[in-house]
Amino acid sequence: MRVDHFQGDFRIIVLACALVLPSVSAFAQSGQLRFDSTTLAATAQNAAQQSTEIVRRLTMDEAVKLALEQNLGIRIQRIDPQIQDVGVMQAKSFWAPSLISGVSKQSQSQQATSALSGGATSIENSSFGTQAGINQQLPWGASYSATWNSSRFSTTNLFNNFFPQLNSTLNLQVSQPLLRNFSVDQIRQQVQNSKKTRDLSDIQLQAVITQTMRNVRNAYWDLVYTINNLKAQQQSLALSQQFLKDNQKRVEIGTLAPIDIVQAQAEVASNESGVIVADAGIKTAQDNLRSLILDPGTADFWNIAFDPTDAASFAEQSIDVDAAVRNALDKRSDLRSAKNSLEQSDVNIRYFRNQVLPEVNANFNYITTASGGVQLSPVNIAAVSAGLPIGDRSIVSDRGFGSVLGDVLGAAYPNWTVGVQIAYPLGASTSHANLARAKLQYEQAQTQLKALEMGVATQVRAVGRNVQTNLKRVQSARASRELQEKKLEAEEKKLSAGMSQSFFVFQAQRDLAVARVVEIQAISDYNKSLVDFEAVQEVPIGGGGGTITTAGSGAIQAGGSAIIRQ
Repeated sequence: MRVDHFQGDFRIIVLACALVLPSVSAFAQSGQLRFDSTTLAATAQNAAQQSTEIVRRLTMDEAVKLALEQNLGIRIQRIDPQIQDVGVMQAKSFWAPSLISGVSKQSQSQQATSALSGGATSIENSSFGTQAGINQQLPWGASYSATWNSSRFSTTNLFNNFFPQLNSTLNLQVSQPLLRNFSVDQIRQQVQNSKKTRDLSDIQLQAVITQTMRNVRNAYWDLVYTINNLKAQQQSLALSQQFLKDNQKRVEIGTLAPIDIVQAQAEVASNESGVIVADAGIKTAQDNLRSLILDPGTADFWNIAFDPTDAASFAEQSIDVDAAVRNALDKRSDLRSAKNSLEQSDVNIRYFRNQVLPEVNANFNYITTASGGVQLSPVNIAAVSAGLPIGDRSIVSDRGFGSVLGDVLGAAYPNWTVGVQIAYPLGASTSHANLARAKLQYEQAQTQLKALEMGVATQVRAVGRNVQTNLKRVQSARASRELQEKKLEAEEKKLSAGMSQSFFVFQAQRDLAVARVVEIQAISDYNKSLVDFEAVQEVPIGGGGGTITTAGSGAIQAGGSAIIRQ
């Protein structure tokens, strides 16, 4: 029998209960009310038609699936790994080659200040040049640059042998660290830490998913509890209404004082209040579950009401706390995050340890250059000195740009340099300070990790004890409810025989109502504690968990600026 408690019109439900009361045996041996399911379902359907709510039947698995697809917290956290992927790409971008290109044109007019200017009042120079090159920092610490320069130069200077003059130069430079920055440098440090941060985002995503699944399951059981609580309150109301009718008959035949009618009416009013409060609890539970599993953009978001089809049945389950502790120490998200921080600390310490080494770099520089163009015959120096006309200069040769390139590529005029550069700071350095700080922070982080592991084990054991406690609560509440049913039955029989008073029947009814609610609450708490016991092995719950310090955070350069911010 299912009472549709999602309807907003309480008066209609009360009317439905009043209609079916003639078919209720309030004094059955079980102490439970037995409703006419056909009449009650029809009444609930009529109430639903007058409501704007859309009732949706929902299983626990369906609720979890909806949350995985639509929960806002999960959708937000799913973006973080993509952001961290961009961070990894950004760190690796420092290894990307850079292309260089340029074009320039220059014109220069210079006053003639020499007797060798041949009587000219000024010397005109003009040039047109192009540049192309590439430079790159390599993943193993080396760096290189290669540039190609070409130019066309013309001048009125009499002593220039080429007019115009074509030049081309190839310059190749390579530098390889041999100690400092050989095994690790700042770029490699940042790349490795960005990968660790990317792994951390996966851990955090899984933690959010697990925590959300726990919240969804518990919200589902809370909704089931509020529904069952409403049923219990409605049963208490029906009992009090039936008892009021019976007392009215007893007053009519003179076997009961009229004051008992007032007491029965007061009991009905009190139970009506309990039904109203229970119905409000259902709406709150609906809102909680709705916010966890539905997208706010869903049509009729606030008008969707869920009808949970999984009953909060009691099924005793055995748990292994020791195995759960071992599993939590291996899988807990806060411990995995802490270990991730330690791995970042290892990277930072390795970097700082490398930075205290002397800077020893092997350098190689290679330059090849060539010139060409229209080569003119030499100038007659004696004629120029005597102030005589220079006369026409003949063309000796004409070497085009192709010939110039051939000389460059053929290394016709090579120039190379190989050397080693050594640098070592005197006295204390920031590298030593950074390394000392990172070592102390790493030692601190290891101690924090041990404390965190202790907290995880303590929390898992506490949740395991809570499961056992709730199991005993269910057993005790079930026995209490059965005894209260028998007590109410006995009081009703005694009242019928004139051996009791209405007060004791009212008290028995209240005790039975309380016992029913306590049993429902205990079963709900037991099922929720099982959910928590499963979740606590993967994520902290109830304010548990913690963080540890990443060694190397706050490291400084000589200028005082931070180079690492974790």
